[in-house]
Amino acid sequence: MTKVFEDYFSELQADMVSICLEYVNNKADMIYIYASNEFGQFSSDVFFKINNCIVEKHKLNNVVQNVDSKSNHLYNDSKERQIAVLNICNENIRKIKDLCKKYNREMPTEMKLIYDVSRNKLDAQYSYEIKYTNDPVKTAGHIFDEWFEEMGGMI
Repeated sequence: MTKVFEDYFSELQADMVSICLEYVNNKADMIYIYASNEFGQFSSDVFFKINNCIVEKHKLNNVVQNVDSKSNHLYNDSKERQIAVLNICNENIRKIKDLCKKYNREMPTEMKLIYDVSRNKLDAQYSYEIKYTNDPVKTAGHIFDEWFEEMGGMI
């Protein structure tokens, strides 16, 4: 069977989920991936739901220690691993942009991917509107922080 645009698009999203799942050693309840592309500015970030807590990628061990101080499991949330995850996600955004161009499809300016680990279910929200590049103050980071707080995280 011949692959179509949607197959390639889904594979790139699945790759983002996979690298984020690997980052947490498959030990998360939910994964929230933010990806944006406005006028060639690529940005991505990720946060997680672990032990019923919404947590940023660099604070994973705080959740484990707060819930179970005797837990032997600690996450490797080193700066190098964080950068590697985001680099892979950004590369996938670039590939999605190229894919959209190849198939003459509109590129989303924003993708919010929510992956339910236990149900192996991915929900995606797409926007095609400019969110931050026309704003004198807002950045992709601001939009990510707003979504993080909206989902129940505390900055």
